[in-house]
Amino acid sequence: MPVVVVESPAKAKTINKYLGSNYTVLASYGHVRDLPPKDGSVLPDEDFDMKWEIASDSKKHIKAIVDALKNDNELILATDPDREGEAISWHLTEALIAKKAIKKDTPVSRVVFNAITKTAVTEAMKNPRQVDVPLVDAYLARRALDYLVGFKLSPVLWRKLPGAKSAGRVQSVTLRIIVEREMEIEAFRNQEYWTVKAVLENPRGVTYEARLTTLAGDKLEKFSIADATQAEMAVQAINSRDLTVQMVEAKPGTRNPSPPFMTSTLQQEASRKFGFGARQTMSVAQRLYEAGLITYMRTDGIDMAPEAVVASRDAIKAKFGEKYLPSEARVYKNKAKNAQEAHECVRPTDLMVSSDEANISDADQRKLYDLIYKRTIASQMAAARFERTTVDVGSADGQVMLRANGQVQLFDGFLAVYEEGKDDSTDEDAKRLPQITQGEAAKKTSVDPEQHFTQPPPRYTEATLVKRMEELGIGRPSTYASIVTTIQDRGYVEKDKNRLIPQDKGRLVTAFLSNYFNKYIEYDFTADLENQLDEVSAGDADYKKVLARFWTDFSAAIAETADLRITEVLEKINDVLAPHLFPPLEDGGDPRLCPNCGKGRLSMRTARSGGAFIGCSSYPECKYTRPFGPPNPEAEASAIPPEGKLLGTDSDDEIRVFKGRFGPYVQRGEVTEENKKPPRQSIPKDWEPEELELERAVMLLSLPREIGPHPEDGITVWANIGRYGPYLKHAPSTSDRGGTNANLEGIDDVWTVGMNHAVELLAAKIASRGARGKAAAPIHELGEHPEAGGPVNIYTGKYGPYVKWEKINATIPDTIEPADLTMAQAVDLIDERAMKAGKKKPGAKKAAPKKKAAAKKPAAKKAPAKKPAAKKPAAKKAPAKKAAKPADDGDVIE
Repeated sequence: MPVVVVESPAKAKTINKYLGSNYTVLASYGHVRDLPPKDGSVLPDEDFDMKWEIASDSKKHIKAIVDALKNDNELILATDPDREGEAISWHLTEALIAKKAIKKDTPVSRVVFNAITKTAVTEAMKNPRQVDVPLVDAYLARRALDYLVGFKLSPVLWRKLPGAKSAGRVQSVTLRIIVEREMEIEAFRNQEYWTVKAVLENPRGVTYEARLTTLAGDKLEKFSIADATQAEMAVQAINSRDLTVQMVEAKPGTRNPSPPFMTSTLQQEASRKFGFGARQTMSVAQRLYEAGLITYMRTDGIDMAPEAVVASRDAIKAKFGEKYLPSEARVYKNKAKNAQEAHECVRPTDLMVSSDEANISDADQRKLYDLIYKRTIASQMAAARFERTTVDVGSADGQVMLRANGQVQLFDGFLAVYEEGKDDSTDEDAKRLPQITQGEAAKKTSVDPEQHFTQPPPRYTEATLVKRMEELGIGRPSTYASIVTTIQDRGYVEKDKNRLIPQDKGRLVTAFLSNYFNKYIEYDFTADLENQLDEVSAGDADYKKVLARFWTDFSAAIAETADLRITEVLEKINDVLAPHLFPPLEDGGDPRLCPNCGKGRLSMRTARSGGAFIGCSSYPECKYTRPFGPPNPEAEASAIPPEGKLLGTDSDDEIRVFKGRFGPYVQRGEVTEENKKPPRQSIPKDWEPEELELERAVMLLSLPREIGPHPEDGITVWANIGRYGPYLKHAPSTSDRGGTNANLEGIDDVWTVGMNHAVELLAAKIASRGARGKAAAPIHELGEHPEAGGPVNIYTGKYGPYVKWEKINATIPDTIEPADLTMAQAVDLIDERAMKAGKKKPGAKKAAPKKKAAAKKPAAKKAPAKKPAAKKPAAKKAPAKKAAKPADDGDVIE
């Protein structure tokens, strides 16, 4: 009975259905080995030797495969059909050889299928092959490059640019794309221009719009009418002349469908239509793939298998009729140069099954499946047909000409199913024109000038960023989502209203790399390196030679930065970012002159705690600072200076607001030799420190507030604001570690809560402690487990809703409403959680007591005896088995 290994339990479950009981199907749970995140995992001086390590979470999965191979001496590797899937198969093979689970006589084969359907899986089993060495080499090269850049360049960033987090081979180039777009936007100066629109009426009383295209006999360009005066003169020129229709031209036009999805276009369209991020799209697509509903979702290919083309044409004929079917099938050719990612397009596995018929309960999965289904079907449908009409209306002297455009849809074709979204565009030609005849008069109903300003290029969305990465040849389908996610997780970029905005630390990193490692974040260099990796995957290049060429120059560049001083780096970045940090002043003054002392020069500084700010060169005499970024007069007016912001006086003490290491606070009086620790109080998170008033500050400094003695025991009850918000304390003093604490609802309650309400809150807190340990009531009961018995219930926990069966708790994904969870979904979640925790699946639970009775009790009795030497190993084995699971679970790789 061969052992088949795939990546995920969901995929294993689907494949198990197709293969039946003649195979043992197990999951590796993704990559089983990786390079340890420490220096020395890749050794350039030792022919790029790589030190792999089995992840702690993977040890139990490897053990399950080793145990299975003891009984079934045949291994079939059925991981995903791309470079990453090939790498997982290679890692599994290497790990199992090291564990001596694969022997000389163990048959090991590799099978690939582009869709998890019975036909595809069965066919793949008939055509096994060996692990593709060039594809593995491409993976090794990519992994080594990413490691070398990450572990050699990131420390340079940490040392020379405090607050920077990391650099990456593709990550830093992608960040550069976003930063450069932001610089374009900041450098943009809009330009005014005008157009003139007329509403005209035909002899039958029907109106239509036309725009001025010719004035004084000259064809107008975009900026021909530069201001309101010229626009008004153009209006007068139209109003002073009679207009007639000079020309009516109607031309037929067609519009062809878009090709089926590949990874990048799927991510772009899901972003446009649903607002999905790249990572979310891939996560949802992964679940559809594992359920056998779509083909593999990481691909650069847009071609369809011949049988899929036939099936789509059959579906079109059945659902829409003959007229929607072109005479010949449409053929789409791959643009991708790289063989490693150019699989078939992303399409449904069964083209007769629409989203309504697919029985998909998850809303996001249903939306994405519907999108993929419609795009695939539309790609094989007939073109849409239009009639485009152009009408020129002018004066007899030829001085004025206006143009009207219109369009009529004659046949919807593929548009009956699907229309591709657009990022930033409007179509003014889509309006329908009334009947207009050449030579007829055009009555002027209104003539209006319209003012316009040119717009800066838009910020990238995740969709347009992936499109740009694809155009530049940066990254690959398997990496787009992770790259876009990483630069957000690092805090280099933030998403606002679906647009990606570079943060100051992202600008700093890009400025540093542009100056000291410019070659390695150039678009052409990165794209060329991707092409070299493609050549490796095709077997046309030696991956170690690719690594050697890269490392020779890269290591030299690293060495050149060794003697760089931080002050040098900051000055360089000051110069590079000067247009952003110190834009020209309206009065023509020096933008870098300190506005506080009038002598020092402003420059970027780094804080001890990380990050950057703008400070004066005359520090410590001048303590002027402002946030990193362009000057903001409004923000600076209310900002808190280094010496604190004076709010006023109370009882002859100055009350000031400061920004400290651990957040903003208020302080009574000054720090002196006699008063080294004046009274201070943190400002609550919900209060803006810049807007704090004297009265509120004095209230804060009055804390903790003594409410009075508790009526039952006479011990004081206090109200205060702590690390986690407002609270009550029942103790002799607020510094006492004992007593009872109870949360207050709002900040203002600290000053208003009375003794009666305080006693109630403290009593409720004590009562809630007594309730700990009591079983929570389920919010929904699903019934008995269909395989193993026992209730399956849904609960609400600290971290959200979860499903519980016996001692297994499985989190319910955000994409599923607890009320909609079915028993089948619950069982899947429980099984997956059990496998991750190394526990037995529900169906196998009854066998567990027998093993304990047979193996562990006799072993415990024999251990103390110690007389027969031969029994010593047996005594040691039993405890070792017992300790194996905690050791696996406890191993955490930082």
